Amino acid sequence: MTDALVLLIVLPIAAAILPVFLGIFSDRAGWYVALAMSLAHLGLSAIVANAVVTSGRLSYAVGGFQPPFGIELVADGISAPLLVLISVSTLGVVVYARRAGPHSNAFYSELALLTAGISGVVATADVFNLYVFLEITGLATYALVASGRSPRAAVASLKYLFVGTIGASLYLLGTGYLYIATGTLNMASLSEAIVATPAGYASPTVLTGFGLMATGLLVKVAIFPLHTWQPGAYAESPDTVSAYISALVSTAAAYGLFRVTYTVFTRDFLEAVPLAADALVLLGSVSIVAGSVLAVMQADLKRMLAYSSVSQFGLVVTALGIGNQTALFGAVVHLIGHAVMKGGLFLALGVFAASVGARTMDEFKGLAAREPVTSAAFAVLAFSMVGIPPAIGFIGKWNIVVGAVEAGSWSVALVVVVSTLLTLAYFGRVIERMYFTHPDETDVADASVSADGGQPPSDVSLGMRTVVVVAAVTAVLLGIAGSDLIDIIRPALEVYFV
Repeated sequence: MTDALVLLIVLPIAAAILPVFLGIFSDRAGWYVALAMSLAHLGLSAIVANAVVTSGRLSYAVGGFQPPFGIELVADGISAPLLVLISVSTLGVVVYARRAGPHSNAFYSELALLTAGISGVVATADVFNLYVFLEITGLATYALVASGRSPRAAVASLKYLFVGTIGASLYLLGTGYLYIATGTLNMASLSEAIVATPAGYASPTVLTGFGLMATGLLVKVAIFPLHTWQPGAYAESPDTVSAYISALVSTAAAYGLFRVTYTVFTRDFLEAVPLAADALVLLGSVSIVAGSVLAVMQADLKRMLAYSSVSQFGLVVTALGIGNQTALFGAVVHLIGHAVMKGGLFLALGVFAASVGARTMDEFKGLAAREPVTSAAFAVLAFSMVGIPPAIGFIGKWNIVVGAVEAGSWSVALVVVVSTLLTLAYFGRVIERMYFTHPDETDVADASVSADGGQPPSDVSLGMRTVVVVAAVTAVLLGIAGSDLIDIIRPALEVYFV
């Protein structure tokens, strides 16, 4: 047991309070608090990851009360890499926000609270506390989305609030059904207690619990057609916020869906109730295609990336429904890779908007000549998202396709291949305009004015560009080290196949 695991949650909560008090003395105190918090969080996550690699699964009983009666936090080969991902993403966003903003102390309090919520979702081993951390994550995200200056940001935040509350309420109701049936909330205890119920997996209470919990989490993941909150939330948020929530919020919800499905209900449930697995495959497959098609239709780049996320998380949900080891490897790797790639892409869009005022497809004409370094990083991240080796995007998709073939789901493999071609289509359009289309004179003149406020674009710091480049390099390095990453994940996944 290591205190580092609980400190990953406690530290950001404490850091969320500090900017409020320090704001009495300085309007920019929040940034320094967030920087210190993100560095400490990275150190703690590294300690947890090292302990998992050397010793295996970690467990922490909060307050010394042992499960199933106490609250348990866990770290294994799946959650530990995600905790490191949260730390690195937070640090990158804080560095980026130094110049890009938002600069208010309230923003950094909300960012720290969101970090605590996401860390809790990944670390908890209790289904009720998973709900608590999902709500912390949701509340912080609603506030961050509303930090955009336009009225559209407030509308997007309100829509997210309504839809997110419905999703959380469904999950909580499902948790209540399971508690009625089993009398416990600890994930490991639930997996045993569900089997011991009079009707086992066929119990109407258990089936209803799964349906409600899965639906609530799918809303948070933003699977089509439950995705309606996501495009507005991503597009209307400040660029820094878009990058952070696109990288981690749906990732945490997808991880929660994985834990509920395989730790609480287990593979035996999916085999006993094949309709549940088929529903996940069907919803995921529809989301893969619908998200890709909607992304192709977008002119606004932030909306394009939002619909791209609908498709990418469809891949993860489909892999969870397929349920063999290879597909689950692909799902976990794709969760990590998507966070790096999509976060980097949104940060790159922020650089383009701040430097030349480019936000739509037509405004990207000839952009590579004006922003060569960031454009190159954007291209690397885009091709990684398509699934071109050696980047991390290839490894996740490849394992999902192979897992589908191993399961005999050739139609799913075909859907993934088609979605990859559609991903190439919408990213190819952007790259073509950046590198191979010359801007008109009017485009160059208009590029000096931002789309929303009519003001000249702000300057871009070296730190902003550096974060984008680091994201692109990380996507490639993770792909090269993909076998090592799978070696870390494998022991934690094999537990479900014993």
